[in-house]
Amino acid sequence: MAGSGTDDDPSWPDKRQLDNCRRCPLWEHATQGVPGEGARTASIVLVGEQPGDEEDMLGRPFVGPAGKLLRTLMKEAGIDAATAYITNAVKHFKWEPRGKRRLHKTPAQREFDACQVWLETEIATLAPHVIVALGAKALVAVTGRRITIAAGRESTLVREDGTRVVATFHPSAILRAPDHDRRAELREIVRADLETAARLAKKSVPRPVSDRRVAAR
Repeated sequence: MAGSGTDDDPSWPDKRQLDNCRRCPLWEHATQGVPGEGARTASIVLVGEQPGDEEDMLGRPFVGPAGKLLRTLMKEAGIDAATAYITNAVKHFKWEPRGKRRLHKTPAQREFDACQVWLETEIATLAPHVIVALGAKALVAVTGRRITIAAGRESTLVREDGTRVVATFHPSAILRAPDHDRRAELREIVRADLETAARLAKKSVPRPVSDRRVAAR
């Protein structure tokens, strides 16, 4: 996807800003910072938890197996990846060694808090119509509320700045499902939630960016 076009903004979390970020210790063991990717005019922003192993190596969000599945589901739901924006709540990969492999480790709340300013800058600058929160940790980062994905899917979620939020499962949950039936069920849920986001984005009336700016939590 194309870049956001905001690299001249010193507050924008571009590659240089994230590589130099020392707000938390995650940079020490990560290969690099992983900025968001997508259109400056995106009406839909998708937010995951953190980069994975492949994202850390390549410096791009959602390029591993879960990311490829997400992009497939976006296409099925009628969301053009070239006109959306994809990012993560935490910008560096947190991992633990398991033999020669690097396994995902959930960031601590203080690490989410340290990255919150970057996420809020992205949201305030892009002023999307809809934000899709991929997984429970992303949902907390986007809404500031501790709520399960199941509860979030049954609720009408609106940020303090007025942006609609759609909660759904992270695509990695589909890949980790214990059997074919559960994988198929989760796949259909995520696809349907993405369709909901696409419909909301088409119905929404954009507001000036200044009206959507909120202080970082």
